[in-house]
Amino acid sequence: MVDLSVTLDKLSALSQETRLLTFRALMEAGEQGLQAGAIARQLQVAPNKLSSHLTILVQSGLISVRRDGRHMIYRAEIDAVNGLLMSLVETCCHGHPEVCAPLAELRKVTC
Repeated sequence: MVDLSVTLDKLSALSQETRLLTFRALMEAGEQGLQAGAIARQLQVAPNKLSSHLTILVQSGLISVRRDGRHMIYRAEIDAVNGLLMSLVETCCHGHPEVCAPLAELRKVTC
């Protein structure tokens, strides 16, 4: 039996609207990431409510956080995103690789 716990943890972290929107904003921001306050303003979410969502995303490994003076900077972890995508498509198209060809070309996310 394949251990899917890591994949399930990541999917679970993304299965809530504020967290998914936060993750998408961080993916859009790329390597530079975003300050927590900027995310809260962009999503129109109270900072105290966003904090728990950010914690869940950090614990999932999909995003990371670093301190820059007084600010917390969050960024998407591209390797973790690629790992999640790979786990979702690794058994794709058994016996029909031509079906997966377009997906195989897109599955490696880079910034």
